[in-house]
This record gives sequence, structure tokens and C-alpha cells, in this order.
Amino acid sequence: MVNRFVQKLKNLVDLSEADVAALVDATASPRDFSARQDMIREGDRPGPVFVVLEGWACRYKILPSGTRQIIAFLLPGDACDLHVGMLEEMDHSLQSITPSKIALIPGERMAKLMLEHPRIANAMYKSQLIDEGTLRAWIVSMGRRSSIARVAHLMCELYLRSGPADGNVEVALPISQIVLADALGMTPVHVNRVLRDLRLAGAMTLKRGALTVIDPIKLVMIAGFDENYLHRRRSHLSHLVPHPGH
Repeated sequence: MVNRFVQKLKNLVDLSEADVAALVDATASPRDFSARQDMIREGDRPGPVFVVLEGWACRYKILPSGTRQIIAFLLPGDACDLHVGMLEEMDHSLQSITPSKIALIPGERMAKLMLEHPRIANAMYKSQLIDEGTLRAWIVSMGRRSSIARVAHLMCELYLRSGPADGNVEVALPISQIVLADALGMTPVHVNRVLRDLRLAGAMTLKRGALTVIDPIKLVMIAGFDENYLHRRRSHLSHLVPHPGH
């Protein structure tokens, strides 16, 4: 089975065979998490570096009112914050969205891994910078994009991060409208209405855990999407249209 963590880091940096072997060994004994199971909670003492090998997870915060705001999705290959162990306590929680396999790499082992394998360290730093860029894109969406643009933008992002081959119009999106609402700062009813509008516009459909991009140009134009913050090669999803900042 492909190790998605190794695959992701290899796409960022040219890793040696020794680097790959070290990463495979560090993630060789993942732990199984059921759907909606917390890996670590806000206020807990930070522990290991969590690496998602299979399944989907998220970062989230609970407001005093009891409502939840999802602040990031973690897909196969993603890891939590590299230096979170330097803090006294967690300022957010991590939870599996679907049944997942998560590798737990102790902070000391990760530090040793990066010291002995500089290319792994370089890849991890690049990965964290991409995570920070993604967070900035989410902040812009929450603050400035309309509801339909906000939903369309997240759909574009998740489509690309799910790793589809160029030309494949459908990807698995195993998240409910309630989860989407928590990520988008909207109500589930509002999300449902916007998804209907995107479907009627002929841009995309989302049903039974699958996202189908019907018209990539239309979806990108509605979102005002530029994938530069994901720092990957240009895909067929966005190279077809002019980018807003150009």
C-alpha cells in the first residue's frame, strides 16, 4: 500500500532511499481511530506529531456557545503542526472525520529524524508553509468571499488536495453538509442551498460522498480560485482561466 505521507514529502523534496526508509519506519505502526474520535483536545498537553495515512481528519475549536469551527481538513499524507510540542497546551483539537489510520511520531523521534535527514526536514518545513498558506486562504474566504464563492473555493481546494488525476472529474469527499457548515461558518441549511445553486449553475454536484466537477472553468470563476497557495504544479482546474491577481 502506498504511504501517502512519504508520497507527499517526495513531491516536495527529492528524498533519498534512506530518507524514505526512515519515514516508512517511523509510520509503520499507525493507530486506528473511529469516525468522530478526538485524537487530542484543546487544553491537553501536546504530544506526538499526528500523521494521517488513511481517512480524513480536522482541526477544530469549540466556542463558548457550544458551536464548532473547523479550521483545517487533514487528508491522507498530512501531518499536524511540527513544533506544537513546544507549547504548554493545545489551543485547538484534532478529530478524525472518517475511520482513519493515524501514525503517532513522538516529538523526540521526529526531531532526531529531521536532524539526521536534512531533506526530510526541508520537506516538513515546506509542508508546514503550505498549511499556513491554506489557513490564509481560508481567512480570506471567511472575511471577503460571498457564500457561493466561499463554498466553490473550498470545493476547488478539496478537489485538488484529494489528488485526482488530470481529467478525472469525480473525487471522494467523505464529509457531510454539517461538517462543511462547520468549516465554512454557515448553517447546514445555507450550505445545502448554495450547493443546490452550484448544481443548477452546472458547475458541480456533491452527493453520496462524491464531488463531481461538471464545469471546471465555471467553478473556478465562481470561486475566484487561484491554487498558488497549494504550491503544486498547475492543474487543469485552474490553468484554463485568468487568475484574479494577474
